[in-house]
Amino acid sequence: MSNRAIRIGIDVGGTHTKAVAIDNSTNEIVGKGSVMTTHHHERGVAAGVVEAFQKCLAENDIKPEEVIFIAHSTTQATNALLEGDVARVGVIGVGGGWIEGYLAKKQTRIKDIDLGTGKFIEIDHTYLKVKEMSQEKVTDTIKELVNQGDRVIVASKAFGVDNMKEERLVAEEAEKQGIPCSMASDITKLYGLTTRTRTAALNASILPKMLETANSTEESVRATNIKVPLMIMRGDGGVMEIGEMKKRPILTMLSGPAASVIGALMYLRASNGIYFEVGGTSTNIGVIKNGRPTVDYSIIGGHRTYVNSLDVRVLGVAGGSMVRAKKGAVIDVGPRSAHIAGVGYASFTAPELFDGATLYHIKPRENDSTDYVVIRLNNGESVAITNTCAANVLGILEETDYARGNYESSCKAMQLLADEVGMSIEETAKAILTKSCEKIIPVIEDLITKYKIEREQIVLVGAGGGAGTLLTFTANMLDFKYQIPKNAEVISSIGVALAMVREMVERTITSPTAADIAQLKKEAKELAMNSGAVEDSIEVYVEIDEQAQKVTAIAMGSTEVKTTDLMKNCSEEEAIDIAAESIGIARNEVKLAASNGFIFVVTAQKNGKSPVRVIDKKGFIKIQRANGFVECTTMKEAADTLKRMWDTTSNFSREVRINPDVYVIAGSRVLDYSGIPEFTQVSGLIEAELCDQAPEDELILVLARNELA
Repeated sequence: MSNRAIRIGIDVGGTHTKAVAIDNSTNEIVGKGSVMTTHHHERGVAAGVVEAFQKCLAENDIKPEEVIFIAHSTTQATNALLEGDVARVGVIGVGGGWIEGYLAKKQTRIKDIDLGTGKFIEIDHTYLKVKEMSQEKVTDTIKELVNQGDRVIVASKAFGVDNMKEERLVAEEAEKQGIPCSMASDITKLYGLTTRTRTAALNASILPKMLETANSTEESVRATNIKVPLMIMRGDGGVMEIGEMKKRPILTMLSGPAASVIGALMYLRASNGIYFEVGGTSTNIGVIKNGRPTVDYSIIGGHRTYVNSLDVRVLGVAGGSMVRAKKGAVIDVGPRSAHIAGVGYASFTAPELFDGATLYHIKPRENDSTDYVVIRLNNGESVAITNTCAANVLGILEETDYARGNYESSCKAMQLLADEVGMSIEETAKAILTKSCEKIIPVIEDLITKYKIEREQIVLVGAGGGAGTLLTFTANMLDFKYQIPKNAEVISSIGVALAMVREMVERTITSPTAADIAQLKKEAKELAMNSGAVEDSIEVYVEIDEQAQKVTAIAMGSTEVKTTDLMKNCSEEEAIDIAAESIGIARNEVKLAASNGFIFVVTAQKNGKSPVRVIDKKGFIKIQRANGFVECTTMKEAADTLKRMWDTTSNFSREVRINPDVYVIAGSRVLDYSGIPEFTQVSGLIEAELCDQAPEDELILVLARNELA
């Protein structure tokens, strides 16, 4: 009988659907399975998910009973909205009182939603007063909407986030009639009735399509005798059980890029960095900060929503981007790719086919420019010069790199272009990559500014088959460190396999108290448990946006308590090595400031500051800050120690006080209070969350100074 415990992740890409099996005890890949993505199958991409999964099991001798976790990303929510494969929505607005009722009626009456592609979600609207909401009245109202052609219902009540009773009544009556229903206050707890209603309408519009494929996928997986719950990747980097996805499918938007980020986080132990996923046609760029991917609200068809997804910027430049040129100049690179133009890459072509080859220009698609460069080979076929070809000419790709092609072919192709633009082969290749990276660098700088990332800590993290093509060149231009993980081409599937449950509760609260924050953390934890996380594994952290008066609690946890560790434990010596490399100084210049057997806190002196790294027993950098201060204390003395450190690490500019970020280490837990602005809020939370600690129990406090803007 096998003792293996296997985690399976399946990522749905534009071309391939790839499954990866990972041994839970060693974190090693023990199997892969890849099929062409089944866009045109009657069951859509769900058919490919099952095919890749079954292929992975069969080809790697994995038994169903060995599988302890299975999850997949999905493009269906995104595709349904892009392609307009949406249902007509009937909105039932609810309100009470004269003024509240007037506003609720107006704000829940949303227009048809323009999806930005020439397609629309059709919206019908009706309104009910709270005092009129009998079971019979609600039933009749739903029937009227269905008779108009609405296939799904949205229930949206003014201040529903405070009391969902009426929204639940609508949902229950819709369910009795077999009509899918989205409750606006179940999708988000934020005030803003119009945006909340619109977000729920988007969610509702894709419910029929998503329910159909979710049920089909679940049945197919169950037929293989897999007993564990089927999990679905979310756009914010977490996973949720398929039952939860059936209620909130909108949360799966951008789950592909999310999977890549999670793979990079787990596989590279990345803590702070700019993340690249480089494909053939486009590049996704996002941020990892303090070991977490940054999340923002999705904008669909120009409309802001309350859908949280990774803050990913998509650029039309990638490994397969074609070159635009004229006599004497390289004009641009992209956005058209060789794949879309229907031609191959010069770098993956046999060298002898370039003997007697000629360069000419084409217009790949109707609205494209006419100056895209292609080469007619001596066999009559055509190939493109791409970023990948330029990288091969310059020799910047490792021998094992997925984008590594034929050097001789790349040079022969580049010579033809070099003759036209009047440069050497190397100069031409550099000009191509420079044009591409000039599009990427402004995006990186914008993200650095938006998320206030300390530049000296930035690492460019690459994924996707084309990562080596653009990442290396960009890193050199910016003088940043970079990493490209092993198995970069399947990093998304790895991310799905290693993903954790992630749930979020957001509320609009003016001047939140410690009790308000503690209640939100409790709600987030309960949501994570409902989505399949094991209670003991859940960590919750809080973000407070004072300007928007918004408090966010985010809970993350695993779907099973691991009986074995993912990786071997990290020793004190290894922790010091990891910290020294991260800070960028010699090993003998860092010191262990504190340790409790579970966590290592390492500090140094650099450029007049005190960089600090907090490293867990697996070697993951949990916290990295450019200027931090560390003290050991006890639970009894924690409040006094924190107050003294708070006062000495605050910054002042004229009449403005900039308070520090606080982290508390208790046993194996690292409690993150960064972003919580007031001392009373932080101290109150520490007291509430560590109420199970004895007075003499030891704590480690880490305070990071926030520099003046």
